[in-house]
Amino acid sequence: MPNIKSQIKRVKTNEKRRQFNASFKASLRTAIKNVELAVANNNAEAAKEAYNTANKKLDKAVAKGICHKNFAARQKSRLSKKINGLG
Repeated sequence: MPNIKSQIKRVKTNEKRRQFNASFKASLRTAIKNVELAVANNNAEAAKEAYNTANKKLDKAVAKGICHKNFAARQKSRLSKKINGLG
């Protein structure tokens, strides 16, 4: 346990951020899975709509420092390839 006042505060804020980041990452994974599910069902309209949502979440995660920009770029690329494969 930390004894210094600022370190006690850092422990609290770190835990809050950890929980927020975990929640955000879970919603990000769900958004990506929704795109893949729509592609698997050959539903182009739903896939594009889900892709837009996933795209926004990926961009927000990069802006907040939750994930790396290359990770987001790779995910966007993979998802767009799957959507374009629907025809």
